Amino acid sequence: MEAIKDTIQNVIESLAAKQLDVEKNDPQGLLKKLLTKKELEHIKCNYFKKGTLSVNVDSSAWLYSLMLKKEELLVALKKRFNTLKDISFRVGDIK
Repeated sequence: MEAIKDTIQNVIESLAAKQLDVEKNDPQGLLKKLLTKKELEHIKCNYFKKGTLSVNVDSSAWLYSLMLKKEELLVALKKRFNTLKDISFRVGDIK
C-alpha cells in the first residue's frame, strides 16, 4: 500500500515541476497574470519571438490604455524573462 502512495506523490510532484517549467518559459502566461480581468477581455497574445511579445488589442482605446502600462509591464516581465526585449501592442482580431 505504501508503494501506491509513494507513486501518486511522485506523479503529483512531477506534474507540479512541469507546470513550473511551462510558467518559466511562458511570458504570455505571466502577462495574463499582470493584467486585470477587464484588460484580458480585450487582448490576445500572438507570439513570443526574438525577444518580442506580440499582443493584439481589440480597439484603439485599449491600445492607448495598455501603452500607458507598457513600461510597467516590461519591468515586471523582464524580472522573470531576461530574453524579453519589447512588447508589441497592435489593434487586431482577438478571437
